[in-house]
Amino acid sequence: MALASTFAAAIDGVGAQVVRVEANVGPGLPGMHVVGLGDAAVKESRERIRTAVANATLPWPRTKIMVSLSPAHLPKSGSHFDLPIAIAVLASLEPRARAALEKTLLLGELGLGGALRRVEGILPMLAAPGFSTIIVPRANEAEAALVGRGRILVADSLVDVWSWALGTRELSPAAQKAPPQGRDLPDFRDVAGQKEAKHALEVAAAGGHHVFMIGPPGSGKSMLAERLPSILPPMTLEETVEATAIHSLAGVSAGEVVATRPFVSPHPSLTRAALIGGGSGHPRPGAVSLAHHGVLFLDEASEASASTLDALRIPLERRQVVLTRARREVVYPAGFQLILAANPCRCGAERADACRCTPSQRANHLRNISGPLRDRIDISLALASQGSAIGRGDAEPSETIADRVMEARERAAYRWSAAGAEEWVNARVPATLIRRAYPADDSAMALISAYLANGAITQRGVDRVLKLAWTLADLDGAARPDLGHVGAAAELRAPGLGEAAS
Repeated sequence: MALASTFAAAIDGVGAQVVRVEANVGPGLPGMHVVGLGDAAVKESRERIRTAVANATLPWPRTKIMVSLSPAHLPKSGSHFDLPIAIAVLASLEPRARAALEKTLLLGELGLGGALRRVEGILPMLAAPGFSTIIVPRANEAEAALVGRGRILVADSLVDVWSWALGTRELSPAAQKAPPQGRDLPDFRDVAGQKEAKHALEVAAAGGHHVFMIGPPGSGKSMLAERLPSILPPMTLEETVEATAIHSLAGVSAGEVVATRPFVSPHPSLTRAALIGGGSGHPRPGAVSLAHHGVLFLDEASEASASTLDALRIPLERRQVVLTRARREVVYPAGFQLILAANPCRCGAERADACRCTPSQRANHLRNISGPLRDRIDISLALASQGSAIGRGDAEPSETIADRVMEARERAAYRWSAAGAEEWVNARVPATLIRRAYPADDSAMALISAYLANGAITQRGVDRVLKLAWTLADLDGAARPDLGHVGAAAELRAPGLGEAAS
């Protein structure tokens, strides 16, 4: 009887847990048995591994093989267990290889010819602690190079890994490449007119505020939304790793590094699970998580179901999604900027006198967007087709706007870091800190009190207006929001609010 073990990892949300792969070769009928709550991909690995080993002309036991994946209670999914299982079985026949595998994490799917193939969701597994060496397929090299810890080696085949374990071959380390360059993004210089709307999106970018745009078809809602990522600050390395990990887990990255802020625009018919995340077995991240560190754009919001849209309320507040499955919780981050867009009515008419909808249709339009959801959106825009223009005489490039956004964010970061806040973006700063330690001036606070007293805004609305006012002050380089900033913030949050409060 011979026993050997290797190490793999199981995905747990955006993290991973270490899995010990034990292979025991002993008396019994020939065959391999895998236990430990593996999914279909793990169970089918038996045939892939046996064929790959045979085609690689490596030795294989002709007796009973028992493979255990522990901890046994942890569900395990994915084809990346192929390589550690195969090496564990081979090491049970060759004691020389066991020493090299003690502190080594193995990840990789096996082709039938013995080649190593790319696996999804590798970044969370690379963060597993306690390993001096991690071996991954060469197809995962770009993702592995993002994590600059330990010895990450790349291999092309099962033979390469087995020869390395025996000490007869060296594997090359994952190449540390230059920071990935982001793709070219749509530019604001392409948007003619809509000066007020472009200013509102600049405010949204500077303070991390959510936006709701209502306008007739052709008024530029989609064009404006698509260009928001172009004026957001560049992604940090940590943000790049997190975004790439989520996209890899969802199987949509194709091995590419997410170097620009994601822009996720699902169809309005999406389900709650597609928006928030879910699925049987191991739940997958939804659109809110794919948009982490970026923008989630829900166009034609009037067509989405009310229950689906209301599912946004908790992620907007907590910036994460918690999915409960079989007495375990899976947590996915969901820190995104939301942009909703809709037509003013079902027929899309800009003016009421041109509308072909019935009075009830017009009255019920957008009823699927609940009051509590609207209350979490800082900026409301009413776009008009006349706001567009022919030509590009007043078009300002995204680069110029992005510079102003970065300066405003730097001012906010300096202020909130000095105050000890964990979040340095205005929209995410605790409301208690703003109200008590950093309020607007007296006249501006009196104006907000008038809005609240007349029922024009809620208590949450007070906080949102103050945060918007701070963003406007940061863009102006002011030390503190004044009456003008608060008035402008109130108008951005709810056009016509001043008249409603008077």
